[in-house]
Amino acid sequence: MKNNINYKKACLSAFAIMLCFLAVSCKKDSADNEKDIAGTLVKPSYNRSAMFRNPLNGWVMYASASGTPSYWDTQFYVPDLGKTVKAIDYASACYIRTSWRTFNPVDGVYAWRDPSTAIYKMIKGAQDKGLPIAFRIVVDGRDQGANTPQFVFDAGAKYYVANASFPDRKTPVLQDPIFRKYYNKLIEELAKDFNDLNKTSFVDAYGLGLWGEGHSVIYEDPNNPSGQNIEVIKEEVVDWISDVYSKNFTKVPLLINYHRLVGDPAGNGAPNPNSEKLLNKMINKGYSLRQDAFGMTDYYQSWEKNFAKVWNFKRPIIMEGGWITTGTHRYWTDPSGKYRQDHPEDVRQGEFDSSLEAAVNMMDFRIGEIESWFTKSFTLCQRFISEGGYRLYPDRIYLPEKVNSGTETTINHRWRNMGWGYFPNNIPQWNYKYKVAFALLDEENRVKKVFVDDKGEPSTWLKNNPVAYELKANVDIAAGNYTWAVAIVDTTNENQPGIRLAVNGDITDSGWLKLLEVQVQ
Repeated sequence: MKNNINYKKACLSAFAIMLCFLAVSCKKDSADNEKDIAGTLVKPSYNRSAMFRNPLNGWVMYASASGTPSYWDTQFYVPDLGKTVKAIDYASACYIRTSWRTFNPVDGVYAWRDPSTAIYKMIKGAQDKGLPIAFRIVVDGRDQGANTPQFVFDAGAKYYVANASFPDRKTPVLQDPIFRKYYNKLIEELAKDFNDLNKTSFVDAYGLGLWGEGHSVIYEDPNNPSGQNIEVIKEEVVDWISDVYSKNFTKVPLLINYHRLVGDPAGNGAPNPNSEKLLNKMINKGYSLRQDAFGMTDYYQSWEKNFAKVWNFKRPIIMEGGWITTGTHRYWTDPSGKYRQDHPEDVRQGEFDSSLEAAVNMMDFRIGEIESWFTKSFTLCQRFISEGGYRLYPDRIYLPEKVNSGTETTINHRWRNMGWGYFPNNIPQWNYKYKVAFALLDEENRVKKVFVDDKGEPSTWLKNNPVAYELKANVDIAAGNYTWAVAIVDTTNENQPGIRLAVNGDITDSGWLKLLEVQVQ
């Protein structure tokens, strides 16, 4: 009996110690047990569940270009929570996929700049809610109506009509110089307003073919073929359109749909031998990856899966689910055999599983599909927030509590990425601009000195692979009492914190995580 009592006391003591540990955000310990590292050990507390709006990370909420601002206030009842929530509170970006005509109905008229238009209001509504936008521009007229504005054809651009019953559904000839002249003008004007990471999450920068998905691309009237080599034309068009986007959008990530028939007149079937070559050309110009058929196993096949593996952790991947579960698709016929009729949650699980396999950074809240994510698959929503994309934090930092002014001190720090994706600091549009930095804050949390660690590269931090660094910092600051703080800063924005760390703790309004008081003598 005595042993049992002692055992219970020991358990209670251990539990009390654990509660004390959880009650503080940053724990500091002596470095005695790690004799080779000087300083006081600080262990920031990891936040495993909160949603952070970091760039190229998290959920993408879709919006209609003809919608209204009230869309952002749409609520969904979540049985798991027993309450209603707004999807926008779980999203990191707003995606608009619409026609060229919607953006630019008349030559020189740009609807996104006109406060009376629906697309202006939709973009403004997203921005007011703190969401950057993303967009794809569709030009093909076969499936969705007149996507290319009439003024382009009035100016002499060549086109063909696939169905004589719909003469307004014109599909432009992509090689035509008049078409290209006006398309280039559109992209130049868009870039003037949206080549800004604060405004734009990414640009889906191809948009050709049916639904703008990069397959089923037509270069001539199929009924009157020219006899030209389609492979040569495909490559020339890829070169042209990727040049247009990469020239104008220099600060915002560009995406290409990694389809086994990219740029091809076919929409399904065996992979084209040139697809990998064309995709690699675009990636080498700075493109990242997107795929529109996750969970659709007849379309998202081994070719796409293997291509994703080649580029994992070199370029970020953004997914879109393929099946529409709200009435227009027979999703239960999927070859996987995993989807039951009237069970959209089966499709959500299939999309999630494919996203995990591809290590995607972003998943989609599409119009029509979003409700089932919240009402039937909310656990998966939470799992992606906790497990998907990137979640960065320093798990241990050694700092001095006293330092002489004008002398050099050493900071040892170690970082973890708890997400299955990666932080794409290496993409050309970002060009390694995000860096680990430490700061000395005064008593009013004002930054008095910043120390940037150029060796601390976040794009190399992968799950289950912590990375440690040593920073030599010259503390050339007036004597006084300060607080050490840490952040991942944007070096192109005066070293302001640019990425929200996955931590609990005392975080300043500007984004610095406070760590430890220090006396500069």
